[in-house]
Amino acid sequence: MTKRKTRTDRNHAIYVISNTVTNEYYIGVTVCAGNVKKALKVRIQKHVRRAVTENKDWALCKSIREHGSAAFTYGLMEIVRGKVDAHTRERELTAIHMPQLNTL
Repeated sequence: MTKRKTRTDRNHAIYVISNTVTNEYYIGVTVCAGNVKKALKVRIQKHVRRAVTENKDWALCKSIREHGSAAFTYGLMEIVRGKVDAHTRERELTAIHMPQLNTL
């Protein structure tokens, strides 16, 4: 009996983070190892932590520092299977919607 190869393609969540004060938003992608809701929550927390502790000069980080994390909401846009397909789809959605906070 041969052992099956472990799957390497996983579900990825494409999400949006919206600033409720300025109506600007950010589109991102994260891997979902199981619970999509939990994966998104952890990813959003990482954005906030990075904005506060790393002092990055990115648009999303600046917005979080200026308005505080309470000014943001987040939601799921799509679930995509496979890393390459997910990142390709994220780039497509970014090109279509032109989110203001995706700029560096």
